Order: sequence, then C-alpha cells, then structure tokens
Amino acid sequence: MATQVAICLLGVISLLIACAGAHRFVKFGYSGTICPEKWGELSPDYSLCSNGTRQSPINIVRAATVVDLSLKPLERDYNPANATLVDNGFNIMLSYGEDVGAMVIDGKNYTLKQMHWHSPSEHTLEGIRYPMEMHLVHASDDGNISVVSILYQYGHADPFLYQLKEKVDELSKEVCAGDEEAHVAAGLVDTKALRRHTNKYYRYVGSLTTPPCTENVIWNVLGKVRDISPEQASTLSSLLGEEYRNNSRPTQPLNGRRVLLYHEAV
Repeated sequence: MATQVAICLLGVISLLIACAGAHRFVKFGYSGTICPEKWGELSPDYSLCSNGTRQSPINIVRAATVVDLSLKPLERDYNPANATLVDNGFNIMLSYGEDVGAMVIDGKNYTLKQMHWHSPSEHTLEGIRYPMEMHLVHASDDGNISVVSILYQYGHADPFLYQLKEKVDELSKEVCAGDEEAHVAAGLVDTKALRRHTNKYYRYVGSLTTPPCTENVIWNVLGKVRDISPEQASTLSSLLGEEYRNNSRPTQPLNGRRVLLYHEAV
C-alpha cells in the first residue's frame, strides 16, 4: 500500500542499512539541479558525495587490477526468506525482514539486508556500461557495509527476477509518487540463483552510490556478466517515475585506490 513520507524515510534508512548513520533525507535525483554532480550541495549530510576520496561506482580496467592471492572465494550462504518488494521512488528494492543468510569476508559475517537495481549499470568494465546492475547490500554486526555487484547484459531472462514477476506486476499497480512509496509482500523468495558459484570478482573500497555516499564500503563486483531479458529490465525501470528511470551515478575517480582481483584459476 502507499504510505506517507515517514515510511519513505524508513525506506531510505533501510537502503543505508542503519549503519551509515541517521541522516535527514533531502531529495536527490539524476538530472537538473539535483543531479549527481550537485548531491554534495544539497545537504551537509551529503558532503562526501562531493568531497569524498573513495567514492563509487568506478570503471574497472582489467589490466590495472592486482591479483591478490590472499583473497578467498566469495562465500555466500543465503536461505529462502520472506521479503518485501519496495518502490521507494528512486529505485526498486527487495528488503528482507528476517535473517536470509550472510556472506563471509575475512572471517566476518555480513548479513544480506536488501538488494536493488540500477539502470543502466553504475560500475563499468573497460568503459562498458551494461543495461542493468543489481546491488546486494550486506551489513556486519559492528556496522560495516559490503556490497555484491552483479552486472547484466541483455539475453535470457534472469531466473531470480523471474520468480518475482507477479509481485513486480502487482507493485506496478501501487501508487508511488512524490513523497510516497509502495510495498508489496513478496512472500518466500528463493535465493538459489544468488548463491551461484563465482570464480572471479573484483574488490575495492568505495562508498554507497546514493546520498549520503558513505565511504569504507567493501565492494565485490562479480567478473561474470549475467543475463537479463530486455522485458525484465524495461519492467523494472518503468515502475519508477520518468526522472528516476535512469538511476545510475557516473563513475568516480580512483584516487590511487587499488582494485584487487580474485581468480579461482590463478
């Protein structure tokens, strides 16, 4: 059902996984006077969007990455769990209200909290921007954030998203405009497609890609580009208002950061 601005704020806080701190929500966008280049001027809480030195997304140049033999396989132990599909105005999000499982990084558990989609992709590989990108946002008990990024090219239907087809159609009928957001109970969501083995990924330290652009986020960009059907991508984008259908932040300078590569074959 559609709710008022207080619930919208809860959606934003959910997006930031609470560990980013409580911030006063100020509307941001992707064009005009509230475009990404202006985010840092919209609120003092958003200053890192302009002044931060470890911002995301980035362009990944394979030849410039550093193979790190100390990196471990990306262990993800997710369980089927109840979730809520949310249109918060600036992206479509699947939020989990119970423990869906975790990812292990350097021996620390990062619990999956939510996932959302950007169109087109925010990260680029060799300067190539893909039609869509999904972010799986995790948080540790001590307040750190880690995100798994999956890039999508046009091809076969994405099996994970396919199971949500009826709920996405239901969400499209909900009212979501201005200071409102829409929620649809998605029921038990199968996570099998998200647990697929990954033999290559890129890791770097960056930020959230939406205000307040909180830094020290551990990014894990999967090396294999997955398929999504044009219809699936179009349906997700069309749920948003026209000004948010392109909800991709431009790539940010590396500023000397290293992009590490885990490759199972090395």
